[in-house]
Amino acid sequence: MVLVPASAPLAIGTYPTPVERLETLSRPKSTLWVKRDDQTHPLYGGNKVRKLEHLLVEAKRRGKTRLLTLGAAGSHHVLATALFGAREGLAVDAVLVPQRNTGRVIENLRADLAAGATLYPVGGYVTVPFGLLRAYHRASYVIPMGGSNVVGSLGYVDAARELAAQVKAGVLPEPDVAVVTLGSGGTVAGLAAGLALAGLRTRIIAVVVAGPAFVTVGMARSLARRCYVRAGGRDRALLRDRIAPTTKYLGRGYGEPTDAGTRATEEARDVGLTLDPTYTAKCFAAALDVVASESYANVLYWHTLSSAPMAPLLAGAPADEAIDPRLRRLLR
Repeated sequence: MVLVPASAPLAIGTYPTPVERLETLSRPKSTLWVKRDDQTHPLYGGNKVRKLEHLLVEAKRRGKTRLLTLGAAGSHHVLATALFGAREGLAVDAVLVPQRNTGRVIENLRADLAAGATLYPVGGYVTVPFGLLRAYHRASYVIPMGGSNVVGSLGYVDAARELAAQVKAGVLPEPDVAVVTLGSGGTVAGLAAGLALAGLRTRIIAVVVAGPAFVTVGMARSLARRCYVRAGGRDRALLRDRIAPTTKYLGRGYGEPTDAGTRATEEARDVGLTLDPTYTAKCFAAALDVVASESYANVLYWHTLSSAPMAPLLAGAPADEAIDPRLRRLLR
């Protein structure tokens, strides 16, 4: 059983993250907004910071001195865990599975090593349990992929409440829909629970970026229900139809670029947003299509990729050719 942290989350991030109106990408009947969770932290931002604020507290509450997690070779979650775990004096172990090789993937892998993480490569998801057994210590606090359990998802209950406060303050109108990446599910689940708790009517268009889709979507919905109850919600009807998944932008699968994502990346660059082909390019492509349909007056794209510079994180990192061959074999 996962326990709710007994104390307040760590104050890691800088909040509230800004909301911006993307005027040049809006349509006459539909305005596109962006929630800049790329700016959650100047060292390394993105959506993992909010989750780790709760997860690291729970690890310490349980008296653990190590973190054990898993992800793809270029996992943003693994990197964030390595960075912020080390800042809290926790050793970090991570089991890694293969991923398509892009510039960002190899940079994240090198930054993991620079941050002091101990990495355990495995051949695929089938062999993950063996990797976890090899890496496990009695002092390990195990964090699931993406930090997506009830404890981690509470970070996005916080985010939804933050958004509600910005709506109340007049920073933006209440969004009709929020377009959010659906990978491991914690961000979507926490937002769904938090929006219901905050009294917002906003629905989530969950852009599936990892398959099989029926598993991904089912896990997110289940996690949203558990997170809602754990955060004090009583009327589960408020979650009904809150999450509207779409597989239209998945393409050939996790980590595989798409033409729509490439076009979205170019349009995002013109408004100062940097996307990655695995997650945010697919999500932003969906947001652009939702706006183009003019079905909703206010569309919020939730930007989850860190925009912090990578150069400081690569100081002291091994060169590409110096990476352990067992790790290099993860790069397809």
